[in-house]
Amino acid sequence: ADQKYVVNTSETTNMAHFINTETYEIDHNILVDQRPRYAQYTADGTRLYVSSEIGGTVSVMDIAEDGTPTLTQKIEFEVPGVQPEWLQPVGVKVTEDGSRVFVALGPSNRVAVIDGESLEVLDYIMVGQRVWQLAFTPDEQYLITTNGNSNDVTVIDVAEEEAIRSIQVGQQPWGVVVQPD
Repeated sequence: ADQKYVVNTSETTNMAHFINTETYEIDHNILVDQRPRYAQYTADGTRLYVSSEIGGTVSVMDIAEDGTPTLTQKIEFEVPGVQPEWLQPVGVKVTEDGSRVFVALGPSNRVAVIDGESLEVLDYIMVGQRVWQLAFTPDEQYLITTNGNSNDVTVIDVAEEEAIRSIQVGQQPWGVVVQPD
């Protein structure tokens, strides 16, 4: 893709708006589920994931060479013993090679692991309470989560797909960014 779009999510319209960076006009409006929060392209720009917090889904869009999006699938989540309304997707991160997609699932206290090819949910990693955002370390060895109600961040070993430690931080952590090398 030629990367000529900025994507904005709008929680009142339940849409992903594709803003053309040459004309500054909206070229595409794609309806997703209720309260979209986060949009994440794959590194090669051929796919876009949009999380919908209240809808409980992640919308998957294939991106044409000219940047035109096509909604192809909605990923749903189901965790035994967890109420569906607690499955609130917010933060999304995709590995550089596109093989794995990680989704923060809010009050379920879990991060979903999705196969980037089949788009099947492979596993759920237990983290702190009310996980919202995610960030990879530059080498993608670790994924850091922010856990708003337990006031900590969790470190996930990406290769093992498991939480290895939590670190107490300030009240109600929301965002996280890792300094590049």
